[in-house]
Amino acid sequence: MFKSEKVTSTTGAELRLYVAEIDDKKAKGIVQINHGMAEHGARYERFCAFLNANGYHAYVHDQRGHGHTKAANAHTGVFAKRDGWQKVLEDVAFVNAHIRDKHPDLPVVCFGHSMGSTIALSYAQNYAETIDALAVWNGSETGFAPAFLRQLLKVERMFKGSDVPSLLARKLTFEDWNNKFKPNRTEFDWLSRDGTEVDKYVTDPLCGFPVSIGLWIDLLTALAQTANADAIARIPTDLPINLQAGGDDPCSSNGMAATKLGDVLRKSGKTNVSSKVLADTRHECLNEINRDETMKSFTDWLDKNLK
Repeated sequence: MFKSEKVTSTTGAELRLYVAEIDDKKAKGIVQINHGMAEHGARYERFCAFLNANGYHAYVHDQRGHGHTKAANAHTGVFAKRDGWQKVLEDVAFVNAHIRDKHPDLPVVCFGHSMGSTIALSYAQNYAETIDALAVWNGSETGFAPAFLRQLLKVERMFKGSDVPSLLARKLTFEDWNNKFKPNRTEFDWLSRDGTEVDKYVTDPLCGFPVSIGLWIDLLTALAQTANADAIARIPTDLPINLQAGGDDPCSSNGMAATKLGDVLRKSGKTNVSSKVLADTRHECLNEINRDETMKSFTDWLDKNLK
């Protein structure tokens, strides 16, 4: 059963938490999901149901500035007035502690999609002792392009402030990515080949909203920090890590982000890294035409690594 509840984080945020539980005696583990930018946790109901059917509890909360979560100085598209990324991670840590208190004997997998993939990776680098596996899906590459965008956004912030939407970031990301699939039917064709799923996103009032300059800067700063050698070193050597991205996903440079991150992790000494580029797959692997195959591959990986 997929249900929602309200929980108050140690940051003071009132988090909307979606819960999909099964009989604890039959559960093999827990998947804690971190959603992407300009969407919300309820969109993961199908994925949670699949996880349940394969023996896993699933939880996903609306991040700050998203969905039905409410926090001071964090209206739609804004993490916080200051220290936004730190508050995001603390919220994830609160949810993690909440679910581990409920199921103390089960392993926890930290899963993230897109923006959530950076959250998940950053969380693993700062709270490694609270998780038993990590899944980083559909994230962006680090390097010159995101670093250059961050500098541009700092200039935009000087003129506009932090808490207003960034038209520049939207143009250089969402709009540019969608242009790769011309002629376009919608502004979000880049998300999936499945038109029905794209239409659900387009008509959802909690999706596709403008994101603030400050949130973009927080995310791009964190993206750079997660690539730092010292941060990579904080991930336990034997932590099972699952990396996936679509071969037609412009956000992940057609899957290159997953491939490169896998190489970096292995070179740093990580011993259990699985990386996969999914052919003919756009940004939202879980809403793509081949989603059943993708989800089955993931639960097979869970079964193998959470023994």
